[in-house]
Amino acid sequence: MAKTATAYKEKMKELSVLSLICSCFYPESRNKLVCEFEDMEVKAINKRSSGQAFEVILKPLSPVSDVTHSLPSPPKRDISLEDIEKKLEAAEDRRKFQEAQVLRALAEKRDHERDVLLKAMEENSNFSKMAEEKLQMKMEQIKENRDAHLAAMIERLQEKERHAALVRKNKELREELTA
Repeated sequence: MAKTATAYKEKMKELSVLSLICSCFYPESRNKLVCEFEDMEVKAINKRSSGQAFEVILKPLSPVSDVTHSLPSPPKRDISLEDIEKKLEAAEDRRKFQEAQVLRALAEKRDHERDVLLKAMEENSNFSKMAEEKLQMKMEQIKENRDAHLAAMIERLQEKERHAALVRKNKELREELTA
């Protein structure tokens, strides 16, 4: 498919712009074949509202045309065993270097994750301490409020007892005076 598309692009470059323009001026040539190449035909189609239209027909590749589109292979040179060994060593060195880079990256990631975990644990500990301190403060406030409330109730009871004692004393005095 790639070869066909490449061949199509090449042939379209070869297709003369002049022949396209001429086909627009000479209506009798519209139904005829505009261009023909060894693996492609270009035919004009009836004029559309948007302008001239062409039909490109690709022919199956022949062995001869396939050879013309293939790239020549680079010249082969004699490669010695030493060259092959050097290349293998270089490839092994590259592999080891890449492996070391991956291990270094993994170690950095592990260290980073450990740092993040330690920081999260520290923040959690700080939050727990802060929450515990707030709870202690609330408990102390509740205790202080309760103690103050109890003291106020005791004070009111004592005041009521003094008042009741005074009322009883006044009642006794009134009874003695009326008797």
